Amino acid sequence: MSRPNPFDISGKTAIVTGAASGLGLSIAEALAENGARLALLDIDRDGLEEAELRLRKTGADVLIKTVDVSDRDQMRCSVDAVTDEFGRLDIAFGNAGIGAGAGFMAFDGSRNADGEIGSIPDALWDRVLAVNLNSVFTTIQSCAFHMKKQCAGRIIITTSIASFRNQGWVGMPYMAAKAGAAHLVRQAALELAHYNITVNAIAPGAFATNIGDGRLKSEDVRRAMSKRIPLGRVADPDEVKGLALFLASPASSFVTGAEIPIDGGASLSAG
Repeated sequence: MSRPNPFDISGKTAIVTGAASGLGLSIAEALAENGARLALLDIDRDGLEEAELRLRKTGADVLIKTVDVSDRDQMRCSVDAVTDEFGRLDIAFGNAGIGAGAGFMAFDGSRNADGEIGSIPDALWDRVLAVNLNSVFTTIQSCAFHMKKQCAGRIIITTSIASFRNQGWVGMPYMAAKAGAAHLVRQAALELAHYNITVNAIAPGAFATNIGDGRLKSEDVRRAMSKRIPLGRVADPDEVKGLALFLASPASSFVTGAEIPIDGGASLSAG
């Protein structure tokens, strides 16, 4: 007798925020490649349309919604609409995020006055916290509302190794927001376990995406960052797919409240 595939998510319905590019698009591809029905949410309409075409070519059932995740009413209405369209909500990836500019230190160890705490504009702080932290709360809250009705669900949030590891070259608003998001994941996991809803986090290290103005796509920056990573390189966005599928699938049925680094060993290093 064959055993059930623990990674089977065929027929499951999923929402992915920040899905127009980068890790969000790779996560969406991983879900589509394994049979899930998808709703892609992002503020980038053109990117969403390109992602939709790309995923539909694989035969995936996809819908898109242009959403500013920091707008609570937009997010709640979008989640409600997706659930009405699909009939249920099984998986939610709260992946949307933005950078906060450079930190107080450059990769070479020199100081960067523009990134020091006294130079951080209020508008930057507020926007980064709104997108990287407040939207996590709204995503968990609005998705859990529907998942509780069926007593089942998977919620996965993209945090960062910056949530638990201080990094002078990362902007302070980003550090604070990701740390808050990580703690929110643990608190939500504790509460929602009663409803058989798991809540976990993926904590990426250096991936070559558009975040931070895409600076990790620069060869010079990649070289400098690679020296700080035990595996000796920056990751490609597709390398998140395995972990995303694991956390979305029955394979992770007894995992909740976890924040799993995917960083090439960077969080093991003192550098």
